Amino acid sequence: MKLFSFLRSRKADTEADAKADSPTLAKKLDKTGSRLRRGLFDRLLGRNALDEDLLEELESELLMADVGVETTNALLADLRERAKRDSSGTSLRDHLSACLVDRLTPVEQPLDIERRSPYVVLVVGVNGSGKTTTIGKLAKQLQRGGLSVMLAAGDTFRAAAVEQLQTWGERNDVPVISQGPGADSASVIFDAVSAARARGVDVLIADTAGRLQTQSNLMDELSKVLRVIAKLDDSAPHEVLLVLDGSTGQNALSQARQFHEAAKVSGLVVTKLDGTAKGGVLFALAHELALPVRFIGVGEGIDDLQAFEAKAFVDALLGEEQA
Repeated sequence: MKLFSFLRSRKADTEADAKADSPTLAKKLDKTGSRLRRGLFDRLLGRNALDEDLLEELESELLMADVGVETTNALLADLRERAKRDSSGTSLRDHLSACLVDRLTPVEQPLDIERRSPYVVLVVGVNGSGKTTTIGKLAKQLQRGGLSVMLAAGDTFRAAAVEQLQTWGERNDVPVISQGPGADSASVIFDAVSAARARGVDVLIADTAGRLQTQSNLMDELSKVLRVIAKLDDSAPHEVLLVLDGSTGQNALSQARQFHEAAKVSGLVVTKLDGTAKGGVLFALAHELALPVRFIGVGEGIDDLQAFEAKAFVDALLGEEQA
């Protein structure tokens, strides 16, 4: 039984929330969107036929937006096929938009919170990806959905990490389970799962140390965390969220591969998409790894952690966002 679905929650927002004074998604994605619109999409205006020169231009612009070689080749192959079999006179512009949406639609999978005691979300990623901020925003949104939330300060490697999480806990009036500096991360999260179960908390969100995918000792620690959680609940963690910094481009793809191997990642959060021209990496992640994209981060506000929707994302990038 589902307690909470972020996609349904977003679609149930009030009209006032949907039309708030904050910038639209298209404006927040303007750096990547501007590159695709000026360099790629607008070149297709009024054109219904592909030629090799145009394909080379499109390839260059997709690569510049960090879509990646493999994904770019696949997208262009899709575009060729669509254009070849089309008899309706559909523009190349519309065909390309459809190709982009098709690439992302399979990974449009919202985070569905199921009835557990508690539902355990383990958050992983490298330092600087926006992990702690994502946890705070996620906790607030879950509260708005009527769920009780607890946080676990499992990042004992970085001195300020516990303080940051406690600040978010105070801001949201959410309890935070922590131990002293340098404590064993698995022990902290074990205690947190026990406490959440005893208090009947709906969702436990556990932070972990930010680590590079090349740091084998910290990746081993992550495996230990997973084993310890399973001792209390063999179905936990119920979600392993990997937070990726969208501005790192193709490096995010490398991180995702390594973390998925170490921690069986079940969902992605791609942050900082409002400040980068490399947002095309989302297409590479979808094409090469096919991991569910739960959220995108498009700003500093609580509501700037948004449930991912493929068509809304592509429309915003390409300047077709609906009013």
